Parts: sequence; structure tokens; C-alpha cells
Amino acid sequence: MKEPDLKDPRYLYHTDGFEKQDQETPALQAKMQPVPDCGETSYRGNHKLENRRVLITGGDSGIGRATAIAFAREGADIALQFFPGEEKDANAVAEYVKEAGRRILLLPADLREESTAAKLVQDTVDEFGGLDTLVLNAGQQVSCSNLEDLSMKQVNDTFQVNILSMFALAQAALPHLPAGSSIVTTTSIQAFNPSKHLMDYAATKAAIANFTINLAKQAAIKGIRVNGVAPGPIWTPIQLDKGQPKEALPKFGQDSLLKRAGQPAELAPVYVFLASNDASYVTAQIYGVTGGEAINL
Repeated sequence: MKEPDLKDPRYLYHTDGFEKQDQETPALQAKMQPVPDCGETSYRGNHKLENRRVLITGGDSGIGRATAIAFAREGADIALQFFPGEEKDANAVAEYVKEAGRRILLLPADLREESTAAKLVQDTVDEFGGLDTLVLNAGQQVSCSNLEDLSMKQVNDTFQVNILSMFALAQAALPHLPAGSSIVTTTSIQAFNPSKHLMDYAATKAAIANFTINLAKQAAIKGIRVNGVAPGPIWTPIQLDKGQPKEALPKFGQDSLLKRAGQPAELAPVYVFLASNDASYVTAQIYGVTGGEAINL
């Protein structure tokens, strides 16, 4: 009898701390040490999203990149929004999508601009002939230890990118989404247990969790499911783009129950599940991928 393929989660991926490092905005995954694992060599598709037409925000690196690669290998065409300046990472994702035999539409766009949402949706529909899966993942995270030092411009930008753009994108997308479509948002453990240096970011993530459940109540009548994923400490470029105090990086994720940071590749299967027909009775839910920390609404 063959032995089961068991893998100890404590020792998967990168198990040590990280060296002190930072980058100028926008941070690029290609320059990180170590480079995050987004499933480039490990993810294997199983035809769960054949011929889906997907729009992913923040898809050039980190969780969005892992999701784009996984979705393409599951059979989906990908429209990929990314912040201008992140072309190197976005082009790398495009190659993985093409290698999977699927179409890719690269959409450099600033989500702080009012007209962006409608254009992203329309460009996707024009390119692919429709839209049935929306992954709202883009985010801004800037560490600030004291409220007195937190500029209102940063607060406004964080809310615009993280939650207000979700309202605009969902509003623009809903008229195009047929029954059976899926919307997946990215909230965070910060929505449930906020860090004091991420006051504006954590507030938006709490709003996203609420938005997700509320939108699900409206969309269910149309046969559209809406769910969210709440990551814990995941090794992505957002951590290096002023997302963490530099002195905190060496121990990033080490206080989780599994004693390590997570990798984007560990979230992609959850996004695939929530977008797929396998999750036909799953809506208005938040799935935690936190390394052990509990999420509670």
C-alpha cells in the first residue's frame, strides 16, 4: 500500500525570517528577497474554470498573481489590472497565462481615478465578449505608528484603492454578470485583529468584509455568489512598499501558529474554489488563510 502524500505545513515554503529590505513605490515582486512563491512551478489545473472571463485587480504580484496563474491553468481568460510602473511583474504574469493557452489583457490603471472602474469592466467585456468572474484584490498598505502622523491624503488613497474601488467595480460589473458568476474579494486578518500601525488599512479591510456579505445578499437573487478571502501574514510586495516597519520584517509571520509567513501560492486554491461551480452553495462567506489566527465577524 502506498503511503499518503502528507506535507508538514510548518516546513513548507520559506520557514525562516526575512532580511530587512524596502522598495520605492511601486514595489516589484521581481526585486524581493526571497521572491514570493505564486505557484509558478507548482500549481496544476483541473479544468475548474474552463472559458471563464475573469477580471483581477492587483494581479501583477503576490496574491493576485498567484490567482491569475491558477485561474489560467484552470482554463480562464484573464484581464489583469495593475498599477502603472508594475509592468515588469505584469508582463511576467502574462507569459504564464499564455503558456497555459489562455488569453491575457493587461490593464495598467490607477484605482484612485474615478473613471477607472467602468473602463476596466468595459475593456474586459470588449476583449473577451463578456465577464463572469470578478476578483477584487488590489490594495494599498502603508504603515504609520501614530494617528497624529497619518496624513488624510494617505487615508483617502487607502480607502479609494481598497474599498471605494470595490463599490465602483462591482457596480460597473453587475449588469454584465450572468447567473452562475462569482465575485471574490480580498479582506484580511486585519479586519478582525488590527495592528496599531495599520489603522487606515485595517479599517478598509473591515469594510470589505462587511461589503462582501452585504453584496452577497443583493447578488444572490441574480444567481451570483459573493465571497471573500482573509489572508494573514503573506509574503508579498505590499510588505516592502512601506507596508511594514522595516525592523519588523525579519520576524514577519513568525508569530503565527505555523511559525512562518504564508506564500501567495497557498491562497490561490481558495480563490479557485470560491470562483468555481464547486462552491455552488457558498456565498456571503469569508475564508481565512491566516496560518492559524481566528477570524470572526
